[in-house]
Amino acid sequence: MTSKRLYALQIKTKIDFKENLKHLRSSIAKCKEDSIILAPEVSLTNFCYQRMDEAASFANIATEALLELSKDRTIVTTMIEKNKIDYFNNLKVFHKGEVVHKQSKTKLFPLGDEHQHFKAGSENEVVLFDLDGLKCGAINCFELRFPELWNRLKGADLIFVPAQWGKERKEHFETLIKALAIVNQCFVLASDGANDNMAKGSAIIAPFGTVIKDDKKEIIFHDADLTEIKKVRRYINVGL
Repeated sequence: MTSKRLYALQIKTKIDFKENLKHLRSSIAKCKEDSIILAPEVSLTNFCYQRMDEAASFANIATEALLELSKDRTIVTTMIEKNKIDYFNNLKVFHKGEVVHKQSKTKLFPLGDEHQHFKAGSENEVVLFDLDGLKCGAINCFELRFPELWNRLKGADLIFVPAQWGKERKEHFETLIKALAIVNQCFVLASDGANDNMAKGSAIIAPFGTVIKDDKKEIIFHDADLTEIKKVRRYINVGL
């Protein structure tokens, strides 16, 4: 495999969960088969702290839908799920009709009161996983600010960054996702929400730091030349 079509979705999340799933379905349908698609963090419900039980129940419906939609493509997003009494922000990777990777958000955003509503996951869940020979990893929104998590994904070919990143810190988001690609010499696929208070900035960043983004679009795509990964690592050898 020398190339792969990557999609970063930049969509709004509404109050109606079913409407959000319908829109996500429609967006995915516009993406090519055998592609990799990243949706924003909690794109189906947002941080609906007054409706957590409802959101957790809806995650079951959303999971079934995404399992079906992923039979001929890969889909990555996060959703609110409940384990007994605790709620988690779970990142899930749907690939060939299965969930092939799952990790709970380990760094909860204090300014958004996430720590008051979610239980943090373990950093041990932040690991590399395989997608048809492509070494992948994921960092969920606020986790982007913690270099120790970057180090856990050394050697990745592709890193996913779903987010609901506020527009007041837009420059931080765009700087960090670009730095992540350059430091780890890999592709970064970043997807931020498009609600009015969000930064947007969804992008595909190549290992040399080239950025493909468009804040006016709901779907950003790029045919990633995967040979760039070996080229940059050979040209600038930092031990990856």
